[in-house]
Amino acid sequence: MECPHLNSSVCVVMDISRFPNGSPSTWCCSVCRSNKSPWVCLACLNVHCGRYVNGHAKKHFEDIQSPCGGQRKSDKQEKERMQHSVCMDCCSYSTYCYRCDDFVVNDTKHRQVQKVREHLQSLENSVLNADRQRKRKLLETSPLDSKMPKDSDSSSALSATGLRNLGNTCFMNAILQSLSNIPQFSCYFKELPAVALRSGKTAGRRMYHTRSQGDSSVSLVEEFRKTLCSLWQGNQTAFSPDALFYVIWKIMPSFRGYQQQDAHEFLRYLLDHLHRELQGNKNGESCPALPADLHKPPTGDKCCINGTSTVVTSVFGGVLQNEVNCLICGTESRKFDPFLDLSLDIPIQFRMKRTKGQEPGPTCTLNDCLRSFTDLEELDETELYMCHKCKKRQKSTKKFWIQKLPKVLCLHLKRFHWTAYLRNKIDTYVEFPLQGLDMKSYLLEPENSLPESCLYDLAAVVVHHGSGVGSGHYTAYGFHEGHWYHFNDSTVTLTNEETVAKAKAYILFYVEQTDPGRAGAESQPKL
Repeated sequence: MECPHLNSSVCVVMDISRFPNGSPSTWCCSVCRSNKSPWVCLACLNVHCGRYVNGHAKKHFEDIQSPCGGQRKSDKQEKERMQHSVCMDCCSYSTYCYRCDDFVVNDTKHRQVQKVREHLQSLENSVLNADRQRKRKLLETSPLDSKMPKDSDSSSALSATGLRNLGNTCFMNAILQSLSNIPQFSCYFKELPAVALRSGKTAGRRMYHTRSQGDSSVSLVEEFRKTLCSLWQGNQTAFSPDALFYVIWKIMPSFRGYQQQDAHEFLRYLLDHLHRELQGNKNGESCPALPADLHKPPTGDKCCINGTSTVVTSVFGGVLQNEVNCLICGTESRKFDPFLDLSLDIPIQFRMKRTKGQEPGPTCTLNDCLRSFTDLEELDETELYMCHKCKKRQKSTKKFWIQKLPKVLCLHLKRFHWTAYLRNKIDTYVEFPLQGLDMKSYLLEPENSLPESCLYDLAAVVVHHGSGVGSGHYTAYGFHEGHWYHFNDSTVTLTNEETVAKAKAYILFYVEQTDPGRAGAESQPKL
């Protein structure tokens, strides 16, 4: 939210000598000396612990508000004195106002909040760099055989950055981390220039600091770009996506608040709004040019979702052919439907829960789900087809074919379904390949496709933990530069292929195969 208290709660001149020594993320509370969850007051630059430790940051604000020595201050004195209500998280650099009781996304006219943020980041990075140099020297002096594996693992782990949970925002964090591991998509945004919307006095000021100008200053593309740029830069401190979340609240009302949301629904909304903004529908701006390898003329209008093609449709866009046949007169109807992802049912024969004494049944595979999606299906009485030849609704059959495969194939496993008044979760394990998913048998014209263009390798997986869509927790796995990572909000850990393969996937992101012999690959589960 935009805080109206910044001018009375943020010091005009920052005296850096008042900051403690060491890394900001390890600073100690000036009262209890705890180094957990340190927050710095932006009025006096004193450090206190957060409300989930001993709450001294909030108590500092409350003590300042109470009259001192029983003296009543004049209205003018009350207005002019510093309020000490705004503080900054020394780990994520997000800002919070106790008077508003909410996170703050705007800044002062002179950008004091951003200056404090940048100073804390520079302090953290200098400590990290010094620590890395110390470890590097230590490794250089240690025996070669003992240091090599550890050095390889630690260097790759240092490149990953987690995302702070702002309050049940794990659904957003899992999707953002997954998209960051899709180079065809994320690199396009990271290479876009930073946006400065205003002219005159506000020229050159980034959108993050011009929100008070009104909704016209809100750009999902810009905040998405800045979030992606913050990842994979080697910063061990989790990044706070509060600026992006603010924009999402503005343009996607259904995601306002801090209740748990569905990750797949968020993905669809996010891609749709990115696509529309990139089209240039917003503020009359022109769409950034696509990279040469993504810019292909569409076949008619079939490959474009909602008009002009963007990086969203160029990367995720595919085309389905929907065939409906009337069972009375045999009339066939064909329709082409563009898609950004495919939602697959888990076949009903694999959904049955087994008791401890029962033998395990056959394992459901991703191909089982794909076959269920593309198999010929007879529509029931509630879905009668309006036959133009019979001139009335008739029984019919329906079948899907994939007319065009996307560069990145997003597969959503429908794990939530309604029964009576409850939305239950299907917890069935679905086996999926980490490499070489062959989509040729699902194509409308497989003979016209090159064999390698039908093969896909896994790039990311979103997993839902828990029993209900409105509860539980989302995490993600991502493949980056030869390593698999597990993203659990602010925590990022290296993992292995076996762990990824055992996950109960909710959303799978497959990228078109460019290197059939991916380095370091081990044998994968076959479908």
